[in-house]
Amino acid sequence: MTEELVAFNPQPRVEEAELAPGVSVLVVDDVLVHPERLVDFAAAHREALQPSPHNAYPGIQFPTPDLVCDRLGDFFAQHIRSRLGARRTQRLHARLSMVTLPPHTLQARQSIPHRDSQGLDANECIGASVLYLFRNADLGGTSFFLPKKTDLETRLLVHDSSTMTAVAFEQKHGIAPGYFTASNDWFECVGTLRAQWNRMIFYDGNIFHSGHVGNPSLLSEDPRHGRLTLNGFFTCTRRAS
Repeated sequence: MTEELVAFNPQPRVEEAELAPGVSVLVVDDVLVHPERLVDFAAAHREALQPSPHNAYPGIQFPTPDLVCDRLGDFFAQHIRSRLGARRTQRLHARLSMVTLPPHTLQARQSIPHRDSQGLDANECIGASVLYLFRNADLGGTSFFLPKKTDLETRLLVHDSSTMTAVAFEQKHGIAPGYFTASNDWFECVGTLRAQWNRMIFYDGNIFHSGHVGNPSLLSEDPRHGRLTLNGFFTCTRRAS
């Protein structure tokens, strides 16, 4: 079935949503020809959706077949890459994901916005994407943030979030376990992209962002009812300025 699993819209309409000066997100509605096939695939392989020990994702994940990555990479190269200031894709990773954790169980690093640019060389950049594969928009879209404090202070906060317990982190920084959906003393929310069935967003992975999970009671581990997404990460060389 993998050869029929995913087909991208051959004539996509790519719209740019400017959230703040220098911060924009590319939005593609009706991005797949048969989006329900990915939902069926996730439901059929539900037992393979497992927590990932390698990152801070607050839920379960399932690696996608190579063909899905290939077609996602082709779509990114043809319609998106140059608009994110990138030149050549060096690495691509994609996964099906579902946010599932109750807010009070989140680690400190899961309770603040994050960015995907750690470990990049100076000549590299990273694009990221989210495809919403659920119809209930109340499950939440994606929010974007700008730091309110200095780069050093922000880096120290991120470091603490990955090395401290949730209790110790809350005592030091006043940030309790929970999904991050609004501005606080550390970050300003500059915009939220609303989830919509078969909508895909692309953005600079160096921008702080977080899934906008405003109603955690709706979360489910059932791919047909939960917050199922296809997430992509594109490590690229920078386009010469």
